[in-house]
Amino acid sequence: MAEEQPVLYSVEGAVARITLNRPEKRNALNAATIAGVKDRLREASKAERVRVVVITGEGKDFCSGADLSALQQIAQASVDENAEDARTLLELFVLIRQLPVPVIAAVKGRALAGGAGLASACDIVLASATARFGYPEVKIGFVPAMVMAILRRNVSEKRAFELVTRGAEISAEQAREFGLVNEIYADESFDDDVGAYVKDFQRLSRTAVSLTKTLLYQMDGLSFSAALETGADVNVIARLTEDCQKRVAKFLNKE
Repeated sequence: MAEEQPVLYSVEGAVARITLNRPEKRNALNAATIAGVKDRLREASKAERVRVVVITGEGKDFCSGADLSALQQIAQASVDENAEDARTLLELFVLIRQLPVPVIAAVKGRALAGGAGLASACDIVLASATARFGYPEVKIGFVPAMVMAILRRNVSEKRAFELVTRGAEISAEQAREFGLVNEIYADESFDDDVGAYVKDFQRLSRTAVSLTKTLLYQMDGLSFSAALETGADVNVIARLTEDCQKRVAKFLNKE
């Protein structure tokens, strides 16, 4: 059944949950899994009631990286086939950034290689106390090329260099110290703690959070003055939204 449904999707209240469902393969990524996650993200994006998306893995691990069969295909594929395959993962990372609501990685167990990349690509990472992270691609002569575009924005240059060239696993605590993880929760209460964390987004303005997310990432390539100018424009847009006007009126009436 897991092979038939490599990705599970559910919506409870304002929370959409995307679950990698290949526990016997440590939720390794293959074409079907990547396509499934992208489809579910698009579905969540269109659902007005969804305020936050949580990506997690079934079983002991979040995601162990590329599936062995996928690696075999890479070795046998042509340049054009490899380029097309690489772009499928690129599209996933871009989609997460473009989604109008926060995307949270809830990481239990190991998040390695492409799995660490998937977690890093999310807006927020919540980890269990025993979670492990790593980018071991160099050990098989591979390069975590697209992941570096994300990693470089998450951690310092020296930490990024260390992570992608040594290929060592790090603990959840180290990952938080480096800037890869936002919060760490005890293994036994992890699911409940994640639920409590994401609940805050249910009370927030979807429009305001969406504008904030877009602006934050848009500022990556802007100069200081250009960032301020863009911020001023978004400030005006936010003031004119129906959600802002209703919430301000409610706040003033309450006062």
